[in-house]
Amino acid sequence: MIRLIPPLILILILAVFALSNRQDVTLGFWPTDYTTQVPLAVAVLVGMAIAFVLGAGVVWVDHIKLGRRARRAEASVRRLQAQLAQAEARQTTPTYARRGVSELRRPEPVLPPPER
Repeated sequence: MIRLIPPLILILILAVFALSNRQDVTLGFWPTDYTTQVPLAVAVLVGMAIAFVLGAGVVWVDHIKLGRRARRAEASVRRLQAQLAQAEARQTTPTYARRGVSELRRPEPVLPPPER
């Protein structure tokens, strides 16, 4: 319920603004000779809405770039964690266990020379 208070205040402010500025203004679109008359509140609020949408587009594009960068960083972290796990496994495994079975040889016992 508390989350609804700021949007309701904003809507109230916009409604008061729209009711206070009902006089008509003439809007002209430069490259053409097209003109139109609209209430001042509509002209201002539409301009604000266009600016809001353009700003949201800029933030969205930036968010896409940051998301791509975050995914790359996460992939790098996973790769580095796998390398660390392999290095730790190699460090704790005895050297003879890393060799293949055919490579394992028992050392020849060294016997002292026979006594006479």
